[in-house]
Amino acid sequence: MQTTSTPTHCPYCALQCGMNLSPLPQGGVEVVERADFPVNRGALCGKGRTAPAVLSSRVRLTSPLVRSGGTLVPATWDEALDRIAGEFARVRAEHGPDALGVFGGGGLTNEKAYTLGKFARIVLGTSQIDYNGRFCMSSAAAGGIKAFGLDRGLPFPLEDIPRTGCVILVGSNLAETMPPSLRFFNELRENGGTLIVVDPRRTKTAEQADLHLMPRPGTDLALALGLLHLVVAEGRVDEEYVQERTVGWEDARAAAMAHWPEYVERITGVSVPQLRETVRLFCEPESAMVLTARGPEQQSKGTDTVGAWINLCLATGRAGRPLSGYGCLTGQGNGQGGREHGQKADQLPGYRKLDDPAARAHVAEVWGVDPDSLPGPGRSAYELLDALGTDIRSLLLMASNPVVSAPRAAHIEERIRSLDFLAVCDVVLSETAALADVVLPVTQWAEETGTTTNLEGRVLLRRQAITPPEGVRSDLEVLHELAARLGVEKGFPTDPEEVFEELRRASAGGPADYSGITYRRLVEENGVFWPCPAADGTGGTDATGGTDTASGGTGGSGGTGGSGGTDGSGGTYGAGDPADCEDASLDAGADDPARDDERDVPSAHPGTPRLFLDRFATPDGRARFVPVSHRPVAEEPDDEYPVLLTTGRVVAQYQSGAQTRRVDELNAAAPGPFVELHPRLAARLGAAEGDPVAVVSRRGRAVAPARITTGIRPDTVFMPFHWPGEGRANTLTNPALDPTSRMPEFKVCAVRVEAVSRSRAGRPLRPRRAES
Repeated sequence: MQTTSTPTHCPYCALQCGMNLSPLPQGGVEVVERADFPVNRGALCGKGRTAPAVLSSRVRLTSPLVRSGGTLVPATWDEALDRIAGEFARVRAEHGPDALGVFGGGGLTNEKAYTLGKFARIVLGTSQIDYNGRFCMSSAAAGGIKAFGLDRGLPFPLEDIPRTGCVILVGSNLAETMPPSLRFFNELRENGGTLIVVDPRRTKTAEQADLHLMPRPGTDLALALGLLHLVVAEGRVDEEYVQERTVGWEDARAAAMAHWPEYVERITGVSVPQLRETVRLFCEPESAMVLTARGPEQQSKGTDTVGAWINLCLATGRAGRPLSGYGCLTGQGNGQGGREHGQKADQLPGYRKLDDPAARAHVAEVWGVDPDSLPGPGRSAYELLDALGTDIRSLLLMASNPVVSAPRAAHIEERIRSLDFLAVCDVVLSETAALADVVLPVTQWAEETGTTTNLEGRVLLRRQAITPPEGVRSDLEVLHELAARLGVEKGFPTDPEEVFEELRRASAGGPADYSGITYRRLVEENGVFWPCPAADGTGGTDATGGTDTASGGTGGSGGTGGSGGTDGSGGTYGAGDPADCEDASLDAGADDPARDDERDVPSAHPGTPRLFLDRFATPDGRARFVPVSHRPVAEEPDDEYPVLLTTGRVVAQYQSGAQTRRVDELNAAAPGPFVELHPRLAARLGAAEGDPVAVVSRRGRAVAPARITTGIRPDTVFMPFHWPGEGRANTLTNPALDPTSRMPEFKVCAVRVEAVSRSRAGRPLRPRRAES
């Protein structure tokens, strides 16, 4: 038995907090503080601390399951794999390769996400692959690419936040969704900086703010435009920066000037004095940041909304400068890496575009195939799920639970049930896995080695600490076995480091260039920020022809990267900065994969903690203003559905709850769904605290206990989305899609609220509108 602790990372959110796993005498492991990792410095939330509970054979799958006579029964691995391969071969022969679908997840390691995309395109030959990360960061990614030419969640390390002057945090309740990160914002305020929180609820995060703006859900775009109007009207535009580092200002300015403060107040409910105070607090310090999360992004206008907040940063010179910038708080554990290496519908590894001939040629050469054999872009996540049972007849699903997490979830559940065949790889028997024809039990975070990329763009190494139970295999083994059964004998290794070496080559020269990163470097440096091109020049340029860091100067031997890039005015930023020496090295243990790598470690590129300090990742190095204007949400309230629903997370559960709902301690803290509503709304319903209330949208009905609070707008109700069954929030949500990112409008839809009789009958809330 192993007797030493294994340094690794949490399996949950995009912080990827560092932790040590220490073996227990009775078997299993416990989490021990790991203070050397700079993101969390040893701090963990309840989910991270209890993560080993899901490793128990009491709650997880340990044998393949095959449907027989309508029931899932244990089977051998050969029986299960043969069944999947046989069904996929049959469907492909009868209906063509695009009748096969693949749906991945933002929790897959980089190695798995890369291999899944390769498997779909080479083995199955299908274009129909996407993943649940489309539901998380796609609008921020699209907005960042439009403006900066590159998408990386945060263009700077979290450690920069306490040293800036002001942060506007839009639609994030990070005190509950990623609690260890709250210390950076507390330190910001302790250092004299200002925190402004934009949220329709008074969350635990909002309680920490110096200023809390409570806009009507779905009006974040108008809010950002109103702030930019005031920046112009008050003479706060950084004209020199706009002239030297941007293009498109005049059109963006004209669009913003149509959103005068009183008009924006009527739309958002945020008062003109609050708008003016926000502009003052944001513009007066030398540096400032805007950080967005799912609130403004999960809308049918999410890309434009992100663009409006980026425009505010550009107009005030708060992008591509030290301690300033726009950033997205990526959500899922590998939400960043998961969107970089090929499991998206339109993407090839290295964040390359699938419809780019040069990208196709590069990746095809690495894979040893003809570029013309690669399928083109396919459907986005919701569109793929909506096509199940019609155009798409069979589905391979990994690390996702769309029966709970997809918008219009009852409809998606029907589509899944209508499939000819469904195969699921998962750790537990999720609500989606329970509908499958074959379920394969796969290894978890502590039972395997692999890389993830956190919200900062820091590539990390998770290391195997324990041996998985007998009967459990890795996703890489599954794809290897299926590929062989479907006629592709080579090209799908099961060793994660071997996969990563291929990923390095495939990503070389792309926007997300990992070619200079090795497992050994990840151990010795406690993570490496991408882009990080190889020393031999196999990386070297971003997708737009700019310098290889897309931001911080040149790569190669002696390159400055993000740790020595210029700030745009001739000075350097990062050299000698605490950020460059904070990460402590780890000693590789005897069984560590890094010790097996005897290759020379590239000495050239240090990685890029800070993007855009010298230039943006566009052909001319300038950022793009994108002119946007306010428009209503896809579904406005009316007499029949007069209230707005917004959704989100609670601190003790995670995503669809498939894993956290199996942890006793977490369930005790958050045992089930609820409906948060204002006392005025509750009074009109005749509902008391804890009474069951029904929330009804055009797509369905959900019932949960009332939680009455003044910390929400009277015209809005909130439901967490972690639970299936009667309280499933995503039964209600609207699948209206952003035209660019194809993000569904999770965050706002029209509903009515009804009291459900216990001892007394309630009445539906209609037709009168709720108070604003």
